[in-house]
Amino acid sequence: MTITFNHTIIAAKDRQHSADFLATLFGLPEPTPWGPFTTVELDEGVQLHFAEPPVDEIQIQHYAFLVDDEAFDRIYARILDGAIAHWADPQMRLPGEINTNHGGRGVYFSDPAGHAMEIIARPYGSAE
Repeated sequence: MTITFNHTIIAAKDRQHSADFLATLFGLPEPTPWGPFTTVELDEGVQLHFAEPPVDEIQIQHYAFLVDDEAFDRIYARILDGAIAHWADPQMRLPGEINTNHGGRGVYFSDPAGHAMEIIARPYGSAE
């Protein structure tokens, strides 16, 4: 048996809003409800289940998505069109920029719950 990633649960203040944000930004199909979750489906059946935990504060997590160059262009255009704050670095010291790490491009932004999201066009460890 091979090991592949199947799904994760992402805490959200408003699960539908967070799921809609990511699906729209990434150009994915409309999120679907499933029990206590609102689900965004990525390629190869990978699912992101957005849920509203019974807590006052959400622990911020980091999620990185590997995309091809064309998808990067489309997503980054939506970031710019939506005036979404973004940075070239995870420390948020380079606002409004992208990076060219690992021979590709990358950008960081926050989702509605405050999670640190990243899109990269080359995996870490690639030749620069």
